[in-house]
Amino acid sequence: MNPVLAAAQELGPAISARSAEIESAGTLPQDLVDAIAPSGAFRMYVPEDLNGPGVTAWESLQATEAFGYHDGAVGWCVAIGSTTSLMSSYLPDDHARALFADPASIGGGFAMANGKATPVDGGLSVTGQWQWGSGTKHCTTIGGGARLVDAAGKTTPRDDGLVVPFVFMDPDDVEFIETWDVAGLSGTGSVDYAVTEAFVPEGRWVQIGMDPAVRDNALSRFSFYGMLASGVASAAVGIARRSIDELVALAASKRPQGSRKPLAERATIQAEVGLAEARLGSAWAFLEDAINETWETALAGSMTSEAQRRRIRIGAVHATQTAAQVAESMYRAAGGAAVYRTSPIQRCFRDTNVAAQHAMVAPRMYETAGRMRLGLETNTATL
Repeated sequence: MNPVLAAAQELGPAISARSAEIESAGTLPQDLVDAIAPSGAFRMYVPEDLNGPGVTAWESLQATEAFGYHDGAVGWCVAIGSTTSLMSSYLPDDHARALFADPASIGGGFAMANGKATPVDGGLSVTGQWQWGSGTKHCTTIGGGARLVDAAGKTTPRDDGLVVPFVFMDPDDVEFIETWDVAGLSGTGSVDYAVTEAFVPEGRWVQIGMDPAVRDNALSRFSFYGMLASGVASAAVGIARRSIDELVALAASKRPQGSRKPLAERATIQAEVGLAEARLGSAWAFLEDAINETWETALAGSMTSEAQRRRIRIGAVHATQTAAQVAESMYRAAGGAAVYRTSPIQRCFRDTNVAAQHAMVAPRMYETAGRMRLGLETNTATL
């Protein structure tokens, strides 16, 4: 049994009951984070020798989807935290244990190299500001991409090749900037955050896509960007599944103006619900197949191939974009009842459409996949 999925199902009703509170607060309440954290949901990709929950790639996505069903912001923060925890297999042992071995640990951050790092005795001094800090207010360690610079601010790799580390910073060094006033996923707390001359001890960083893994396991053989994209997709699919259920519940009793029959008896609504279920289920099944095939390769001791990474990204993009389309169709089917902010269908519509804007699942990824399929030279650095 997937222990994190079981926790999502057990905690689900309590999470759903607090959705309005989560959205209003603009971040997850700390007591709710504390209730979820023991399940391992925020650190699903920590290996078992560091007290990770021991779930497979697909089991992790099932859990993310379930959390997303009950509240989009919770599913999103679960996805981001767990993706960050993938880096535990790349950190030196002392830092990996200090940052991720505690069951209460939660990581987060933004990988774009917006920070500047200068070498100092014992590590790096980092200054920078990053966007999209999903869940950072409840993180126990906060990362940010940086580039090594000299005194003049020019990018200057260290003699050992260090140039663009994702550094892990102490939360006490981080300033949160309240920029998160958005259309959807309001409760994720994806604020800007900044540091000024924050000290990062030697080795407490990972160069994503460049550094070899310290721990060789199925997780470290998997695609970092593929898991990030799939996590986003899983949260979005959960939200869209909720929108279908909410429409079905509404349709049983709502009578459109001038009609004696409930919405459920309209042929157009019946067709919309059937089509939505087919589209979402098909997209989810495609992603499941791509993930499980690749996981088997990783379990067998091999790195995932470029073709497998391509297929995962197609699946993640397709699932996310389909989720947004499904939620929109349920919003439109609900009619005037869905325009109120109290409507969970409206929240699903807003949340999925914000999720679909994430760079890892943007439609332009189809171009990359198409170029590869056509045998054209393609930049696959973030595949």
